[in-house]
Amino acid sequence: MKNESRQSIILGDVEITRVIEWAGPLGPARNLVPGAGAEVWKENEDWLSPDHWEADSDRAVVALQTWVLRSAGKTVLVDTGVGNGRERPGSPHFHHRQGDFLGELARAGVRPEDVDIVVNTHVHGDHVGWNTVAADGGWVPTFPNAQYLVPAADDHHFGPGNAYGRGLREDDRLIYEDSIAPVHHAGQAVLWDGAHRIDEHLTLESAPGHTPGSAVLRLTSGTDRAVFVGDLLHSPVQILEPACNSCFCLDAGQAAASRRRILERAADEGELLVPAHFGGTGAVEVRRQGQNFALGEWAGYVEVG
Repeated sequence: MKNESRQSIILGDVEITRVIEWAGPLGPARNLVPGAGAEVWKENEDWLSPDHWEADSDRAVVALQTWVLRSAGKTVLVDTGVGNGRERPGSPHFHHRQGDFLGELARAGVRPEDVDIVVNTHVHGDHVGWNTVAADGGWVPTFPNAQYLVPAADDHHFGPGNAYGRGLREDDRLIYEDSIAPVHHAGQAVLWDGAHRIDEHLTLESAPGHTPGSAVLRLTSGTDRAVFVGDLLHSPVQILEPACNSCFCLDAGQAAASRRRILERAADEGELLVPAHFGGTGAVEVRRQGQNFALGEWAGYVEVG
């Protein structure tokens, strides 16, 4: 896949810059999307490989990335990746990770103090990690002037009132304690439910299933449309097979229903689909194909930095 860490596109009056924390082959494709059989990957190898699938090893190729939106005079970050120095015993790829994400942000022209709004599409470790940085033996918000928009349902589900996701994974407690709780303590967390308008171009909407509060961010500016869908899709094969969930979806039925609803709207309204983890250019148009969907054009970027 393309390894450029900063890429930019303009939609209406909104500039979108893609900042990649890490990209490459992750785990077995069938583990990531268990319902998508080997034939789906093989039949689409000509375009899945190499940006989305490493055929020889049968590993899915993904990206950990943040989308920087400059909209209505504000700088908005959509998801904040894994972060550095985290205790993630249940996630070997994220455990004690060290990277230069803040350097990549700086090279894209974004200093921590410049960020006005942080959107966490959901509370998973690879979406909230750079919410905070280590300081004085603890954790403090990375972006001191930002509001952090956190889905209320996820804040409850993964928070102490629900025993940190009912205690099913130790990582859930660690994620909340090092990446969400410090934002609350600093008075920078804004919980929302249902829908939340950020400005005249950007609106958050609930799309539950992957997590109880998982959300999408809709962009409308002039005639241009986009939808940032977080983890509703982990791989483009889920556009072809929308009933297939990732292995991380907590409510399979709800996740599949949210995915189909978002894909239908993207196809009908000409929204550029921007998932959290797609490799390649990371964003694609969607077309209806009978009762199903097909991929349209991939996003075209201007390299920056």
